[in-house]
Parts: sequence; C-alpha cells; structure tokens
Amino acid sequence: MGAGAAHRVDGVTTGVRALARIVARDDGRGGTALPVLAGEGPLAPRRTRASGDEARVMLVGAMSGPLGGDRFRVEVSVGSAALLHVGSAAATIALPGQTKSEARYDLRLDVAADGELHWLPEQLISARGSDLRVSCRIDLAPGARLVHREEQVLGRFGEEPGRLTSRLGVRLAGRPLLDQEVACGPGAPGGWDGPAVLAGHRAYGQLIVVRPEFERHPVQARMLGESAALTPLAGPAALVTAVAPDALRLRQLLNRAISGLT
Repeated sequence: MGAGAAHRVDGVTTGVRALARIVARDDGRGGTALPVLAGEGPLAPRRTRASGDEARVMLVGAMSGPLGGDRFRVEVSVGSAALLHVGSAAATIALPGQTKSEARYDLRLDVAADGELHWLPEQLISARGSDLRVSCRIDLAPGARLVHREEQVLGRFGEEPGRLTSRLGVRLAGRPLLDQEVACGPGAPGGWDGPAVLAGHRAYGQLIVVRPEFERHPVQARMLGESAALTPLAGPAALVTAVAPDALRLRQLLNRAISGLT
C-alpha cells in the first residue's frame, strides 16, 4: 500500500490512511529549523515565508476529505527554543464516503520546555451525511508556550450537519489541564443543539493559551460579549469558548481573544 493510499480489508475499500509529521528545532542561530516536514496523500505540509525566529508551515489539502473510513494523523514536535506557527490553506470539509464507517482525524502535538507552538488552522466543516471523530492530544513540558485554536462549523450554507465528535486533551508536565469532548449532529447525545450547549448556533470553537507568566498573573474569568467566555485553567493557561451563527463571527470572537491574551 503506497503512502496515502486507500486501505482494503477482504477486498473492500475502507478509506485513505495518511500521516503528516512536522519537527521544529532551534537552529542554533536564533531561528527555527524544520528537520522533518513530511506528508502523505491528502496531508501536504509546506514551509512558508516567516520572519524573526519562527518557522511557518501551511497544511495543504491535496485531496478532498476526510471521507467516511479515512484515517488522517498529524504529528508535531517542537523542541526547546523553537517557535512554530502552523496554519492551513483552506477549511477542512468532512464529507460522506463510500463506506458508512466514521472518519478519524488525530492530532498529536508535543512542545518542549521553552518551545512555542501556534496551532491556527482554518475551520472544520461538517457536511451533511458525514461522520467524523477528531482527537487532539497536546503534551507540554514545563515552560512551554501554546496558542491553540479550533473552530467547527455545522454544515455548509443552508445544509444540515453531519455527525461530528471532537475530543481535546491538554497535559502540562504530565498533568491534565483540559480534557473534554463535544458531539453534535445526527446520532449525537440529545441536547447538543439546546440552550446548554449550542443554543441553535451553527459554529463553535475554543482557544487555549498557555504562557508561563499566567502562573504569576492568572487571567480573570469574564464574558467576552454575549456568546464567548474566558476561563482560567488550573495551571498557567486560559480557555476561551465561543459559539456564533457563522464561521466569520466565530473567527472575529476568537481573534479578539488572541489579541488580548498574547
């Protein structure tokens, strides 16, 4: 089976398997090197122009998806004194596939002491008929810095969403900062669209900022408008959660939060 090829079991196509790996290291000259920058099939990381001591990588979708049965995985490692900014060229759209099994998109992000990662991809859109499970695990060493944004949009314009399950876990020095799961769309536990969760909104997202100085000067919990809230976590970290009627309004809310926390 070639890189990014469809996987077959007993003659049945079950989806595409693809892995992307990004390793960022201090280059010893005040900048950040990328000794590993590799991707398969639909996952194509590309280095882009950066300034100062950071490296910038753009994830480019070389194929549509994830489709039903696909298994995508992205692994990122940021070393001490390295600064990495990762974005994506376009929104990721979860689509139905030939198989009825769920698609999976797994992220594993590791940041060493004094390393810094800005994970700022475009939105994830759950199209009608799709079934996607996203899992993101972030491991931070003491002194690591993180800006992590995720945004989910339920359906394209005028469309009902598919099923979307998103699990996010963040650990600092092996201890949990955050561990949560959200499920939306057909087949999700009841109440996901009710007043306690999305309250009828079609877009939701969150922002996690980890900075050592929050240990001395923790953020104060407060509302950020009518549909976003800032909450300190049990560590040098802050969490912003937001819901919005559309992707544009959600991005505006989270961008304002980034400006106030970084």
